[in-house]
Amino acid sequence: MDPKEKRVYKIVLTGGPCGGKTTGQARLSTFFENLGWKVFRVPETATVLLSGGIKFSDLTEEEAFKFQENLLRTMLQIENTFFELADSSTRNCLIICDRGAMDASAFISKEKWEKMMSSNGWNSVELRDNRYNQIIHMVTAANGAEDFYTTEDHACRSEGMELARELDYKAAAAWVGHPYFDVVDNSTEFEKKIRRMIASICQKMCIDTGDRLLTNARKRKFLVKAPLPDDSVFPPFQDFEVVHNYLINSHPSMQARLRKRGQKGHWSYTHTIRKPRLHGQIVEVKTQLTHRDYINLLTQKDDAHFTIYKKRRCFLDNNQYFQLDIYKDPCHPRCVGLILLETYSALEDGRLEECLPKFLQLACEVTGDPAYSMYNLSLREEWSSSSKFCHALKVPEMAEATNGITKLISGTTLANNGSNHSLQNHLSSKVTLNGKCK
Repeated sequence: MDPKEKRVYKIVLTGGPCGGKTTGQARLSTFFENLGWKVFRVPETATVLLSGGIKFSDLTEEEAFKFQENLLRTMLQIENTFFELADSSTRNCLIICDRGAMDASAFISKEKWEKMMSSNGWNSVELRDNRYNQIIHMVTAANGAEDFYTTEDHACRSEGMELARELDYKAAAAWVGHPYFDVVDNSTEFEKKIRRMIASICQKMCIDTGDRLLTNARKRKFLVKAPLPDDSVFPPFQDFEVVHNYLINSHPSMQARLRKRGQKGHWSYTHTIRKPRLHGQIVEVKTQLTHRDYINLLTQKDDAHFTIYKKRRCFLDNNQYFQLDIYKDPCHPRCVGLILLETYSALEDGRLEECLPKFLQLACEVTGDPAYSMYNLSLREEWSSSSKFCHALKVPEMAEATNGITKLISGTTLANNGSNHSLQNHLSSKVTLNGKCK
């Protein structure tokens, strides 16, 4: 994307009661206004309507359904008003939505939600994935910061702590499946929680904030052993079909790729440029595409790479948002049976390992291992003879992940041995550390 091109970035701030949404919205607005952006704040539609005297306890089941339907219609129209203002503005615009379209699904049954979608010509891919650039879920203080939970400062809030936790989980579950969904928990003090929220947005937008918002959050990746457990063992999840294609790129230190991601015949399309490291961080610039743009860019497909096909399963567990990528045929033999689990977390000192899904068999952590980079996995050539193999992901700490769950045996990573066998068959090349790598 041309850095001089005007940008419109749409985010949803959601979460349970007393999670910091109001403070977060104010701080986020100030931060971006100081950067010279125009900030639009979309009010919470439910609060506007409920403050007019509506009580759910007074509504019949049919009245409650119609109320939710009209609430969603009203929300979409209010949002569209702000979206159009942003599109016509000559300035960069940040649009902060106080809750979004999918939040309504947390308060009705799945069957009624599907009925509402059908009768209005809506679908979840459009309302969840394509409508907003990023979702931020601020976890309620009732989960992890109980001493700070209060209902005193909100006229429409009366939830007890147990109900607050339940509403928080439902609000988060409603957004499971969005490609850029960040859960901001209470693992730090409140000021750092707010900074982590702002930093997660700046990171996705590739805005360099220097040391103003220092956090240690990063992507973590784990190799999962097959077979996977039955679907009934998983918490509520969303499955997507995902197709990746790498594009021809004249710049040797950059990577360009396309992603097609969808459910039930509805798709979203993304173009990503991966740039060299900046201040020790990998920078990825992502642009949402129309179907026509996607088809046009697909003509630039790099034939040195296989098309990557995955099933991606998204779910929440222990306040962490996980993506489980299951590689599918057709693929290079090295990808047969490959399953990778990813999450984005600031937890260190073994705390993340305690939150990893217990129902999955995790073989080892592969964060930073170029053998598990999708770019390298998709190469048609064997790694031992390929000039295209990318070592840029390798970091000094990779050889000894002291806070992770494995150590790698020197000289046995797949990047070095050039094997064309399935990666799953090379679990024996990992050394057990404290019995955690099986």
